[in-house]
Amino acid sequence: MVFLAVLAILAVSVGSGLGYECDRAASVCETTLVIEKRLTMMRDVEEQVYPYNGKIYKYDVVDPSKATPIPTDEVMTADGWEENRLVVVANETLSGPPIIVYKGQRLIIHVINMLYSDTLTIHWHGLHQSGTPWMDGVPFVTQCPILSGQKFTYDFTLDQTGTYWYHSHVGNQRTKGINGALVIRERDQTMKEHIMTVQDWNHFWGADMDHLKLKYGDFWNRVPEETRTSVDGGFFDPFYATSVLINGRGRYYTNTTTGENNGAPLSVFSVVRGEAYRFRVINVGAIYPIRVSVDNHPLTLVASDGYDVKPVDAESFIINPGERYDFILTANQSATNYWIRAETLETKLHRVEAILRYSGAPEAEPTTSKRPCTPTERCLVVNCPFSSYPLGEHTDCLRFDHLRSAVDDDPAPEPTSADTFKEHYLNFALPTEISSINGIEFEDPPVSALTQPYEIETSCDKVDCGEDKTCKCTHSLTTKHNDVVQLVLMNMGIGTGDAHPVHLHGYSFYVLKMGYATYNKTTAKYISRNMDIDCRGGGEATSYCNNATWSNPNWQGNNVPGLELKNPPRKDTLIVPSGGYAIIRIKADNPGVWIMHCHIQYHATLGMKMLLNSSYPLHPSPPVGFPVCHDFPPSPFRENLYSCHPTTKVPHQTVTDVHRPTTTLEPFGGEGPIVGRRRRGSRNAYIPAPELPESQRNNQ
Repeated sequence: MVFLAVLAILAVSVGSGLGYECDRAASVCETTLVIEKRLTMMRDVEEQVYPYNGKIYKYDVVDPSKATPIPTDEVMTADGWEENRLVVVANETLSGPPIIVYKGQRLIIHVINMLYSDTLTIHWHGLHQSGTPWMDGVPFVTQCPILSGQKFTYDFTLDQTGTYWYHSHVGNQRTKGINGALVIRERDQTMKEHIMTVQDWNHFWGADMDHLKLKYGDFWNRVPEETRTSVDGGFFDPFYATSVLINGRGRYYTNTTTGENNGAPLSVFSVVRGEAYRFRVINVGAIYPIRVSVDNHPLTLVASDGYDVKPVDAESFIINPGERYDFILTANQSATNYWIRAETLETKLHRVEAILRYSGAPEAEPTTSKRPCTPTERCLVVNCPFSSYPLGEHTDCLRFDHLRSAVDDDPAPEPTSADTFKEHYLNFALPTEISSINGIEFEDPPVSALTQPYEIETSCDKVDCGEDKTCKCTHSLTTKHNDVVQLVLMNMGIGTGDAHPVHLHGYSFYVLKMGYATYNKTTAKYISRNMDIDCRGGGEATSYCNNATWSNPNWQGNNVPGLELKNPPRKDTLIVPSGGYAIIRIKADNPGVWIMHCHIQYHATLGMKMLLNSSYPLHPSPPVGFPVCHDFPPSPFRENLYSCHPTTKVPHQTVTDVHRPTTTLEPFGGEGPIVGRRRRGSRNAYIPAPELPESQRNNQ
């Protein structure tokens, strides 16, 4: 049995639930996440509960108007569905408990896997993990999965600020409930703030069911599931959303037209009139982009994915899975209650409300209305995955690449010579229903790619990949240290249809330019793809767009016109519009193996991901005792290690002159044979950091 140390859990302002906040004066912060399966709408003391009029009651209460409600914070209600949903959560909280820390602090998180049947890892979404790539939390990329009953201690220093989050990176666990906010503040921060997670939700007993239904087709019993379309006519995969949640709470609308719902509890955000608040919004959901607004309050967008942008006042903004947006709300209206709204971009949308409650307002639900958009007072929406809304909606779109960084001295990196500039075209699509990048469905290796590179036998050089075909292998792209790498992220060819939120680990990239499709100016419907890209291959109607280039050859060699190089916004998750592209740029100066993938849960699970093998000769060695994993029988490389140490019970994964393999080995996607590099490892669980002195602890 794993012993769980008692650690401080401090209340923070998240609408519901408890979280951990480190003392801003501390140098080291330490907390624990215990991962377990739980049921929604279930309380240990009262057992089954049900919702009524914004409250919850014990299952056998006949007249709730005469009964005492159960404290809402003691139950994971989700959307109030009474038949329960099986969730996988951290510290019995949906969404998981927020972790609030300060720049420069060392963060130690003990993750304990109390799942009976599943492995686990935790990814710290948006953190660069510079110098600690093995703490990125991706199974079979940066670490081995944490087995049932094991503890793994994540330990890294925070050199960024902003809104980030954590979530499981194993299979579909993220949308089963393992996710939560990670906020890194400046130590002198004084503005009051709220944390808000939004997500799509359904009533299946696990995200794996969604995965399999998607894999085997959109048929539900004998009746096909209704096609779900976006404003621009694009398709959403048949993930059946029944509702939307804000901070783990929402309502099941049985009739979205009339507003009939089950009266489940909603999240409440408290404000004081005359104060300004920073709202940190995170889309932790599976697939749907969500539009967020607050009745009677304009939103001032000030940051995305941890990087400040020049402020923009908007009626609303759209946030995709994996993205974060910060906005400032000034509480300057009458002291009452107002609806906070979150709606999917489906034409037949799903929605949720939360309550913005002014101090002194009654504990009642708002009666406010959404702001009308008119020809004289048009609405501005930030971060649209299409160019415009239908003409009659009087709504304008501001694309993300039209935002500008709030920092004037952070230009995009420029190559020092032609040799240090590399441009790559990557098409995120589903040709022949294969979830892929450039037609390659990603195959997870059976080892940790970062720490066991010589044992990967699934690299793409052994597979017949190419133009207008699909294949399956461990897809990787090698970058040399300090090269300027420009990635043209596309969403084209016969496999297009959904917009893809693309997330890159290990870096925050500069967004230089986005190209959108052609749309009908009246209906806003998609007409044709952007023609800046030449998909080549079998022709416009049949090309997989696996081998694309610029249509204008003069654009090659760092000559694309219209790039914003002086003041581009930075990000780590960006929507690539259907039929369009995005140009992003990094300086490849963070050694490690970093995964890049679509953040639609099922696209990534099914193979829309690849690896960036960055600065291989400079990869730092993992900590002593770092776990290793492999198939059995093991690879020839590991067999060689055993034969070199026949009496050693736990072989070290070390490449030295003494026991170098007899054949010349090259790590996947590598730049040539590497010798003399120390690779420490064992089959034991990860050994956590040494016990901290009492003076350095923040366990009050």
